[in-house]
Amino acid sequence: MLELTDLCYTYPDGTEALRHINLRIAEGEKVALVGPNGAGKSTLLLHLNGVLRCRTGAITVAGHPIADESIRQVRAQVGMVFQDPDDQLFSPTVFDDVAFGPLHMGLDEQDVRGRVLRALDQVGMSGFERRMPHHMSLGQRKRVAIATVLSMSPGVLALDEPSAGLDPRARRGLIDLLRSLPQAMVVSTHDMRMVAEVFPRTVVLAQGQVAFDGPSEAILGDGELLERYGLERP
Repeated sequence: MLELTDLCYTYPDGTEALRHINLRIAEGEKVALVGPNGAGKSTLLLHLNGVLRCRTGAITVAGHPIADESIRQVRAQVGMVFQDPDDQLFSPTVFDDVAFGPLHMGLDEQDVRGRVLRALDQVGMSGFERRMPHHMSLGQRKRVAIATVLSMSPGVLALDEPSAGLDPRARRGLIDLLRSLPQAMVVSTHDMRMVAEVFPRTVVLAQGQVAFDGPSEAILGDGELLERYGLERP
């Protein structure tokens, strides 16, 4: 579903953010992306739907390489959910936010409405269509942000720190939601308890490189590895 081959990226100021990243993610596979701050996790996520473009290497999504001529198809396939939902929610109502993507796909009104209602139902936000996002809790806004990408029917979800800032009840609801969704996922997180519950596979980034890629239980049970990469035991 998603393949990164020898991906390298250097920021304009000369900071080397990603070095020779090679990853393959299958359809429906849930992968946690962990590591210390500055390891390159968010930079990697921003490459998955072309927000950033690799200087060296290649990325393919469902067999389509990320390029100018394919960027619309790629962004329809890879739904990016930012850490702060306010970076994603900008319309007067929840309905308008979730409808934004399908409308720009050129779908008719009935199809758009159907997609919005299905996406809100998936994230447990049915009945909130006419609510104003900035009047809702952080947990509710995060769910609506996920709905904005689900309405595009993506094959891959890329989420940046989805549980950050949530209270225990909202965090539990988010975990249950992520476990229920069928899409492939790449999720950057420091929440190792969420990793243990949701993600069978973990990729550790350190200094822009893949330091570990394997079963989550292998790293979660290895105190030395956790300490080496600054990760908490769940």
